Amino acid sequence: MTAPTILVDADACPVKDEIYRVAWRHEVTVKVVSNSRLRVPDHPLIERVVVSDGFDAADDWIAEAADARSIVITSDILLADRALKAGATVLGPNGKPFTMASIGPAIATRAIMADLRAGGDQIGGPPPFAKADRSQFLQALDGALVRIKRG
Repeated sequence: MTAPTILVDADACPVKDEIYRVAWRHEVTVKVVSNSRLRVPDHPLIERVVVSDGFDAADDWIAEAADARSIVITSDILLADRALKAGATVLGPNGKPFTMASIGPAIATRAIMADLRAGGDQIGGPPPFAKADRSQFLQALDGALVRIKRG
């Protein structure tokens, strides 16, 4: 059985350091995917993947690499949908899992919000990232890795 892999949609990910710590503890590979060269720890379990700056290039790479042994970290709802369809476990940076049951309503909400913004409505974005989000993320990632390792 192959080891789990963590695939990180890294350009705007606020929990990269937490991902590294959990990955080292579980001895799993992390692929940090971005459109530009990001600093990553010099460690054999951490791989930097720089893709072209084409639209959705990082999302495309992650979606193609995702499988049932992957944990995808992203706040991008459409990427989450693609990764779920590939069989991956998907977590937002706040630790909330994307599931087949929750992704449809999330996509619908995203579309409604985009329509409101396009219509000129002033709507707020997501709430600020909090310490509790970081803690919830650590617990969710650890739990997801344990579940995948158990099979």
